Amino acid sequence: MQVPIDLPIVCPIVIGRTAELTALHLLLERAKSVTGQVVLLSGEAGIGKSRLAAEAKTDATAQGFLLLQSQCFPTDRSCPCAPLLELLRSHFATSSPEQVATEMGSLAPALSPLLPDLLPRPSDLPPLPPLAPEHEKRRLFAALAHLFLRQATKQAVLLIVEDLHWSDETSLDFLHFLARRCAASPLLVLLTYRSDEVHPSLSHFLAQLDRERLAQEFALAPLTQSEVSTMLSAIFALRRAVFTAHPLLQGDLLDAMYSITEGNPFLIEELLKSLIEAGDIFYEHGHWQRKELGEWHIPRSVQNAVELRTAQLSEGARQVLNLAAVAGRHFDFALLQALIQHDEAQLLRLLKELIAAQLVVEESAEQFAFRHALTRQAVSAQLLVRERRALHRTIAETFERLYASSVEAHLADLSFHFSLAGAWEKALEYGQRAGEQAQALYAPQAATLHFTRALAAAGHLSLTPPASLYRARGLAYETLGDFERARADQQTALQLAHDASDRHAEWQALLDLGLLWAGRDYAQSGDYYQRALILARTMDDPAALAHSLNRLGNWYLNVEQPQEALHCHQEALATFQALSDRRGKAATLDLLGMASFLSGDLIQGTTSCQQAIVLLRELDDRQRLISSLVTLMMCGGVYETETLVPAAVGFVDSLHFGEQALKIAGEIGSRSDEAHTLIQMAMYLGPHGEYAQALEVAQRGLAIAEEIEHRQWMTAGHRALGALYLDLLALSEAQQHLEQALALAQEVGSWNWIRIISGFLAPTYLLQHDEASADSLLTAALEPDAVMQTLGQRLVWAARAGLALARDDPHLALHITDQLLASAVGLSSESSIPRLAKLRGEALIKLKQAAEAETILQDARTTALKHGLRPLLWRICLTQGKLAHAQRRYEEAERHFAEAQELLEDLASSLPDQTFHQHFLHHAQALFPRTRQPSAHRLAKKIFEGLTERERAVAALIARGKSNREIADELGVTPGTIQTHVSSILSKLHFSSRTQIAVWAMEKGLANEAV
Repeated sequence: MQVPIDLPIVCPIVIGRTAELTALHLLLERAKSVTGQVVLLSGEAGIGKSRLAAEAKTDATAQGFLLLQSQCFPTDRSCPCAPLLELLRSHFATSSPEQVATEMGSLAPALSPLLPDLLPRPSDLPPLPPLAPEHEKRRLFAALAHLFLRQATKQAVLLIVEDLHWSDETSLDFLHFLARRCAASPLLVLLTYRSDEVHPSLSHFLAQLDRERLAQEFALAPLTQSEVSTMLSAIFALRRAVFTAHPLLQGDLLDAMYSITEGNPFLIEELLKSLIEAGDIFYEHGHWQRKELGEWHIPRSVQNAVELRTAQLSEGARQVLNLAAVAGRHFDFALLQALIQHDEAQLLRLLKELIAAQLVVEESAEQFAFRHALTRQAVSAQLLVRERRALHRTIAETFERLYASSVEAHLADLSFHFSLAGAWEKALEYGQRAGEQAQALYAPQAATLHFTRALAAAGHLSLTPPASLYRARGLAYETLGDFERARADQQTALQLAHDASDRHAEWQALLDLGLLWAGRDYAQSGDYYQRALILARTMDDPAALAHSLNRLGNWYLNVEQPQEALHCHQEALATFQALSDRRGKAATLDLLGMASFLSGDLIQGTTSCQQAIVLLRELDDRQRLISSLVTLMMCGGVYETETLVPAAVGFVDSLHFGEQALKIAGEIGSRSDEAHTLIQMAMYLGPHGEYAQALEVAQRGLAIAEEIEHRQWMTAGHRALGALYLDLLALSEAQQHLEQALALAQEVGSWNWIRIISGFLAPTYLLQHDEASADSLLTAALEPDAVMQTLGQRLVWAARAGLALARDDPHLALHITDQLLASAVGLSSESSIPRLAKLRGEALIKLKQAAEAETILQDARTTALKHGLRPLLWRICLTQGKLAHAQRRYEEAERHFAEAQELLEDLASSLPDQTFHQHFLHHAQALFPRTRQPSAHRLAKKIFEGLTERERAVAALIARGKSNREIADELGVTPGTIQTHVSSILSKLHFSSRTQIAVWAMEKGLANEAV
């Protein structure tokens, strides 16, 4: 007896996924209670992702969810927003245009360009104001997210996108955008992807979700042999009156099945069906039996399984199958009907035959799909190359004819099919148009695919491609971090432009190459910028000249030629002002802000950034705005600026600039800006003692920089961690990071980075009593007669003062610090630079000038206290204590030591790692004199059960009913630091609530004390 081909061989139950099913059910319940979540299902092809997603859909439907679902296809990598378009079209498939417009409401204008067939723009409706491409993308994302979130307020939503490994970059960017906004909505986003086919864009997307903790992932493992046995039993038990197969499932068959499929559920089903169809498993005498292993052939791949199944099909069904396999995994009924030229009844009959053969599934009335991508690939592989090429041409020409009125929506498909058809003129046309469309939609990976097809087509036609085509692909490669391919394309663009005597294109190529090399080799970068400037001066194009000046100026800045940099930027600014070019002016002010910052003038840097920010907000230039906000934060005082007068901006305001920049970087998906912002936030948080947050953001920033292989930000990240570890006296870790940063800086050839890093690495050597290494490093970093202007130069000179003190040469140390103070921009008689004042005080102590030392140290203490520089403050207090102790003023010395100790313990309490906490305290306390008497501060601490002064202040404010945010604002720290203090208080007092802390503080009389 033969098994009918329409008898499905599909496991009726889900095997080996109990934990995942339970978790998905709970997540659906949580989503329904307005706690949204993103869920990832990952694993190899056929592992059961789609089956698990189907179970989630069944569960969601039972709980009253609205289902929104789509899938990605292989051609979608080069088709921007493809799964989103499919999802929306599927959702509105049964709606009239009026119903669609009503549901879209005010979102219709923003979404009309994405769905022109569903949302035609009325002729009397004015267009939305044009925006820069990145902002158009942002507007589209905001509208889409609002549509889904608004729907979720009416009915809980399960949004499913399957096969993300084929997704385009723009869709991934949107899903990240949505993931950040769904936590407070009844929206569960379920995404699936093949873990063994992760392309760079998907890897970046997954890393973003991991870093921001936006998703919960279930990595599906293959079934165990026991689970395979259970699965086979379930399949054969589907018809209990017929299937009595338990003996069949033991021994060699199970071992062979498990060995061949390796526990992959789809392959098990495919292989089992092929064995039954080939007669290797057969029904006889009321039971299912099998041939001996030596007598029947076990297919070695899905290819063989598909071949066996297709052999049972009619000729018409095979023709439909072949066409569909070339068209793609998912295919429209209308397209197939146009290709096959059958009436609807005939085509439906053939499709039913394919469904019965378990090759195809129905997704909707208009769309069908292969049951699995592996099935489509196996069918396609059966065709000869010549056959596939002919079918691709037929499909492409049918696309052109069917969608003549909406060809823009099908550029990616036309590029794909005409290219594989070898129709080179059409492939060139559609490849270039599809690439430009992908770039406009921020899908660089898709853009490279289409541009490559266009260039290949030009080659087949013996045409010389335009320089613009190579430039476009080169820029896409640069965005993807593919330096070598980007360089090759830009070099080709440069040569083509030169050969064509196109000076503007040649100038643009030189600038592109200069910017490309800036992250790797400043010598190469500078050469290209110089050539671009020379060319610009011959072009009678003032704007091009100004842009060249800005690029060259930024290069001068990084090679430590600040005067040349400022001159270039000022000339560019004058040009843009004369041209009334507000965008050019804003960009130049941003660059001037950074130039002033690195040149040691934080006051002017602040002014330039503030002016730039006003213009950039008006222009809605969000990417450039990030740069100005970060520089403005840094002008408020970071580790590098400890030899300068900071801008008069408070801690909370300065940190807010950084937080704004980070938020914008996340919203526009700029990984480079995100890395830069995080790293510079660490450099700002560290000097204020916010160690836990500083370490966390520095590590995140470095991880992103390494992921995108951005050499400058990798250098900056290691520099930031090195500075933090130096501050925390973790000298081995500091040295490791700083030496790595120095090596990167030397590779890039940036004297700015080399000197800044040397300014941190030399003190690291000195604290380890390695004066020789410090001296060698500083000598290599800066000439002995160099000026003291830039950040890097001043840090090196400050390190030389420290080296002089270590070598017991206080005269040299005093001379250096006096010169540094005299050359500091904006220093007045009423202000102080605490780090330099501390160095000067230590030199004066060694010179037995105690009175002057005492005065300058007190000024340093006052300024450090005013600006909340707690790590520097405890060091100043320690130095004051040593001075008082040397003068036999023991009680005063003890007060200074006690204050330093309190500050230390307060700083250490914020460190999340207890071992790190103890290491910091141990190495810091080793710097204190050995003989000390109990002080009033220490006695007070004992009375208050071990709470530090800062913890007592927090307890007092809790007793006054203040929230963590209000306490943070009052004490000038972050809410995260306050939460750390609260946790420490609860632990020390053995309490479990803030109410207990408040009662205790009132009992101790703290609630009425001034904070």
